[in-house]
Amino acid sequence: MTYKVTLLPGDGIGPEVAFAMRKCVDATGVAIDWEEQPAGEHTIKTCGTPLPKEALESIRRNKVAIKGPIATPVGKGFRSVNVQIRQELDLFACVRPARYIEGTKSKEKDLDLVIFRENTEDLYAGIEFEKGSKETLSLIKEINSLQPRQIREDAAISIKPISAYASARIIRAAFEYVVKHKRKKVSLVHKANIMKFTDGLFLQTGREIAKEYEGRVEFEDVIVDNMSMQLVQRPSYYDVLVLPNLYGDIISDLCAGLAGGLGIAPGANIGDEIALFEPVHGSAPKYAGKNKVNPTAIILSAVMMLDYLGEQKAAEKLESAVRSIIKEGKDVTYDLKLDRADQTSVGTQEMADAICRRIKELS
Repeated sequence: MTYKVTLLPGDGIGPEVAFAMRKCVDATGVAIDWEEQPAGEHTIKTCGTPLPKEALESIRRNKVAIKGPIATPVGKGFRSVNVQIRQELDLFACVRPARYIEGTKSKEKDLDLVIFRENTEDLYAGIEFEKGSKETLSLIKEINSLQPRQIREDAAISIKPISAYASARIIRAAFEYVVKHKRKKVSLVHKANIMKFTDGLFLQTGREIAKEYEGRVEFEDVIVDNMSMQLVQRPSYYDVLVLPNLYGDIISDLCAGLAGGLGIAPGANIGDEIALFEPVHGSAPKYAGKNKVNPTAIILSAVMMLDYLGEQKAAEKLESAVRSIIKEGKDVTYDLKLDRADQTSVGTQEMADAICRRIKELS
């Protein structure tokens, strides 16, 4: 069977790591017809937008996609392409595993977490009002008339929508994952002690859904600041975490750090019919074209993609090859060496080639 998959190489280091990933997936023997589509900062000149409609149409048509990192300007410029894709395609579940890999610098040998982050709402919904605009001043006036706590006229405003609908489907997805993968516990992370209506609704929804899984799945809720401390002190106590959008972004990076860094952190964005896989790290433009960066994150994202396609044996083979190469510590990029200045480190493509050779040895 041949699978049609949309490939968005991205920008910065994106094309390099995407090419490395593609070699490794092809080496598994799974037949994939890659439909490459440009997206990112470089497409503004050619298409007038960082997210051409052809790219979205390709993902809608093929139902499965994998992308390299795409740059997001800080404080100005176009909105995050990553967020746009998730919202346009209703990819409501951001799934990010954080597992120990022997050979990395992680000291957490028992680390095995999966983060479920709600992808469409919260402060990342993109509903913002700029300081001093007519719309902002009108909104401030309206809000000030409704409650005693007054907002200053020189404020910018972001809206934090949390709905029962979106909360229920991400929380249920986390519970179903636990059941399917024979795991144990869901920890719902929130700040409902302060945000009693938004985070409070997320928590209330979680408690109601937890009743349906009583006796099969353990459930607890943890305040987000406490969770940050607990993950540093005893990450092995936790299993599957489910969080609103903003907390999920932050906590998943914390967990990636526990596992050894963003260079080995894979991710998936999953909806009812469409799934898009991507590394957690950014586009690192200063390293673009230098054949230097670690391709592990996007390759492990491809492992998740193969599993999603039903190609479990290929997924296991690819993951085993990656873990084996990192454990040996020979054909790895500089960041995976004990000493980052180690002159025996290899480039992005050379590490991918070593993984491809290991796949053949495992066949």
